[in-house]
Amino acid sequence: MKRFLLLLGVLTTFSFSIQAQGLNNLWQLGYASYDGLPYGGTNIDFSTGTANVYYQNRAMEFGRTHANITDSNGQLLFYSNGYYIADRTGDTLQNGTGLNPSTYTSWYPDGLHIQQANLILPKPASSNLFYLFHSTIDNDFISLPAAKYLYLTTIDMTLNGGFGGVVTKNKILLEDQLNVGKITSVKHANGRDWWVFCHKANSSSFYRFLVSPDGVSSPVIQNIGINRPPDVGQAVFSPNGNYFAYYDTNHRLEIMEFDRCSGLLSNPTLVVINDSTFGGGVAFSPNSN
Repeated sequence: MKRFLLLLGVLTTFSFSIQAQGLNNLWQLGYASYDGLPYGGTNIDFSTGTANVYYQNRAMEFGRTHANITDSNGQLLFYSNGYYIADRTGDTLQNGTGLNPSTYTSWYPDGLHIQQANLILPKPASSNLFYLFHSTIDNDFISLPAAKYLYLTTIDMTLNGGFGGVVTKNKILLEDQLNVGKITSVKHANGRDWWVFCHKANSSSFYRFLVSPDGVSSPVIQNIGINRPPDVGQAVFSPNGNYFAYYDTNHRLEIMEFDRCSGLLSNPTLVVINDSTFGGGVAFSPNSN
């Protein structure tokens, strides 16, 4: 397997080819904006090819859970912190409250504190429908912690005069004992569809979904790699979509090859990082090497 350049502690990573479409050229970070304080919402805009960093006055706070999406011109459409969804103006999206029903969610109205618990994808072959995949720490597993459900919420941008609205919310795609967060995606080799992945706790099992013009498929399970207890960390695909990495706070980094046609992972390699510091992020270099 090729050598990889990896960066630990990265806040956010994005799926293969979505950034080339302009849909993820805007990164939103930071807290809400408070009068008298010199900090708050921060945006990093890559639409020109270089990073333009600027302050944004916004009501929504981001703990760790965050997702936003723009149109092909880089204009913000909507965003979420796992507690609710906001439209491009910062107001609550029509029917955008009540995500992720659980006791844990009620503790964090300022946004969930889970890495990669939100993922937004455009529905293939649709110009106005978007899918929000999301999860929380559910009541049955608060002490672990783990998720019981993977949810799907659908947004239609033709609603509410073009500001968008939720048409279905908290649809259960999967019920199991799942590792929290780490919902990640990669573009199918056909250039249209998407693969979405999450991991089953206390196992070596990955669930994958195919997102196509027909909607979101039933989950398919693949057993590969090491057994993972409930953990915290990050999972990410390489920019070219050919590799997958999973890192947890036990300092275990697993790298696999990925077939974008079949959706199958293969050839896992485990790297144990001997370090006393706490880390939770992983990323590939821009050239995927």
